[in-house]
Amino acid sequence: MQDAPDSRLGAVGAVDVDSVRTDRRAGPVARVREASLLLREILDLTVDLEADVGAELDVNRRDFEAMQHLVMSGPLSPTEIARRLDVSTAAATVIVDRLAAVGHATRQPHPTDRRGVLVVPNPASVERAMARILPLISGVDGVLDDFTVDEQGVIAQYLTRVVGVYRAQLPPRS
Repeated sequence: MQDAPDSRLGAVGAVDVDSVRTDRRAGPVARVREASLLLREILDLTVDLEADVGAELDVNRRDFEAMQHLVMSGPLSPTEIARRLDVSTAAATVIVDRLAAVGHATRQPHPTDRRGVLVVPNPASVERAMARILPLISGVDGVLDDFTVDEQGVIAQYLTRVVGVYRAQLPPRS
């Protein structure tokens, strides 16, 4: 069942500060501006898009996350994949096994560590993933063309600060 639109949204797209309520499912809800609601929607849509691309590539969410790292960084050691995904090396091995089984990655000897292995993304898989992701990246970047250089600077400044708020909520990485 869909909730009715929130009648507390004002002309500027903010929840009225006087109508703070407690929802049993969501907890306290305070004044939220339209830009913050839109950022939340972007996060939700990103999860949906990643799930869709992962399904198209026949991988689960965690495997797709590993693929993203391989696509963006190139060959990585299983230990580095484990670190980036914040999983055990055993879990990373299982992820790499699944990616190899469906042809998205191969294991190759490390060029400088004769005991080491690198997980190398399959170029055809990279191409398939990028065919879905690049239009999104280009489209989002193209939206900036509708703004002046000064407005683009303000947008970048806002997003930089939002990134800082997000990072401040995470524990320090070891």
